[in-house]
Amino acid sequence: MAKVSYEPLFRTMKKKGITSYQLQKMGFNRATYYSIKSGNSTSTNTIALLCKLLECRVEDVIEYVDEK
Repeated sequence: MAKVSYEPLFRTMKKKGITSYQLQKMGFNRATYYSIKSGNSTSTNTIALLCKLLECRVEDVIEYVDEK
């Protein structure tokens, strides 16, 4: 089974020194953040917003994981 992992997002936030609180202050919905943290899927619009706010690329937010 394959899945999308948001682990790159948390690494990027840590690398840039951005907390979930700071992300919320930048305009990112707190409930959406915790939904992602729980491993729930999200829209490409949400991924795009994260990339804009964090000034990063898509691969800095999500990655494809093939679980064999």
